[in-house]
Amino acid sequence: MRTGKYESSESNTVGTAITFLMIGLGVGAALGLLLAPKAGRQLRKDLRRSYDDVLETASEWTDEAKSRFEEVVEKGADLADEVRSRTKPISDMLRRS
Repeated sequence: MRTGKYESSESNTVGTAITFLMIGLGVGAALGLLLAPKAGRQLRKDLRRSYDDVLETASEWTDEAKSRFEEVVEKGADLADEVRSRTKPISDMLRRS
C-alpha cells in the first residue's frame, strides 16, 4: 500500500473538476428530460433544442479558443521578432570576431 503526500497542480485539478461537473450536468439534464412526463413528440423536440444549444455553445467556445490561440501565436511571433532585433548586434559582433 502506498503512503505519502501527493502533489498536483491546481490548474489540472480545477480542469478535472470542471470536466466532471459538465459531465454530471449533461447526464442530469438528459435523465431529467427522459424521466419527465411529456409526450414523445414534445420530448424529442426538447431534446433536439437542447442538442442544438449544446452544439451552438461548443461552436462559440471553439471560435473563442481559436481566436485566443491566434492572439498567442501573434504575440509569440512579435516577441521572437523583438528578441531577434535586440540580439542581432551581438550576433553580428560575434560573427566578425
